[in-house]
Amino acid sequence: MSRRPHLWLALALLIPAACGGGSGDDDDDGPSIDAAIDGPPLTNFSFFVTSLSIMRELSGSQDGFGGDLRFGETGPGAGLRGADKICTTIAERSMPGSGVKQWRAYLSVADGGNGQPVHAITRIGNGPWYDRQGRMLAPTLADLMGDIRPQNGDPTIKNDFPNEDGVPNHDPDGTGDVDNHDFLTGSDRNGQLYGARYTCLDWTAKAGNESLEGEPRVGHSWPRLGFPGDETAEINGWSSSLTESGCAPEVAIVEMGPPDPNSNTVGSGGGYGGIYCFALMP
Repeated sequence: MSRRPHLWLALALLIPAACGGGSGDDDDDGPSIDAAIDGPPLTNFSFFVTSLSIMRELSGSQDGFGGDLRFGETGPGAGLRGADKICTTIAERSMPGSGVKQWRAYLSVADGGNGQPVHAITRIGNGPWYDRQGRMLAPTLADLMGDIRPQNGDPTIKNDFPNEDGVPNHDPDGTGDVDNHDFLTGSDRNGQLYGARYTCLDWTAKAGNESLEGEPRVGHSWPRLGFPGDETAEINGWSSSLTESGCAPEVAIVEMGPPDPNSNTVGSGGGYGGIYCFALMP
């Protein structure tokens, strides 16, 4: 007897799962399901920080995206949707097939497109989260948010979050440490919206006009050097540490101390407007 009906049944069961369970919040921004069906089983990979090189490449600018993360998206909520698409695109390039894992940027906004705020902590699932090399960042949401730095994960990445290649981002190319620790979040230490003026108009603005666009809140992907205290000090918070001086694009990776008050960029305190990316599936 032919086995063809069994094949179609298997595909029917696999396809909805590969497409995210039909949740409706992702429109054609991920790879084909063929990668999940025909390719090898995906290994654990559900967290990374975006490297400088990939942000330059995707933005088409040596200065990066700045505070405008729409990435081709338009309309209400475009900043969040564009940032999610950036995460998905990078994940798929790093590990083909992993784009189906429903990637989310760790960002808060004052208006998610329906007039209501969106908090970063509600976007990223419940864990566990693993880097590109399979090292655990944190096993649960409580561990991720329980302190200034993630708890109960792999200690080798706790204080130097890896980029999409699994390389600790403090020295991504092996040429020496760089001051690239500031990552856009718009959030407080609990993953809640820090305030409406701290999101670069919900990640759609990059002119650098502070009075109109505000100033982005950032977290530290590795503990900030040069400040009193240790890794438990508030300034070392991965979710929220300080506020940049503006939303304009800039790459500033030379040690400079606190954000430059005369700057109007996302790099005013050390960085390039990178973002944290989490997947809903391990």
